[in-house]
Amino acid sequence: MALPLDVLEKSVNQKLSLLLKDGRSIDGKLSGYDEYMNMVLVDVEETHGENKRRLGTIILRGNNVVSISLS
Repeated sequence: MALPLDVLEKSVNQKLSLLLKDGRSIDGKLSGYDEYMNMVLVDVEETHGENKRRLGTIILRGNNVVSISLS
């Protein structure tokens, strides 16, 4: 089984889809991360229900993430 930080290391500069605890979905390119799984994402688009909006560059706190998948 792969460790989460190992997966993030291999995913730098790749598009990710993240599901957050509050039900929102975030799609963006992983620019960086730290040991707490806080992430910097660029070219981000947020989806919540039927609503979509562009966020640009964000810093996402790791404890808000439920799942991560490659886009």
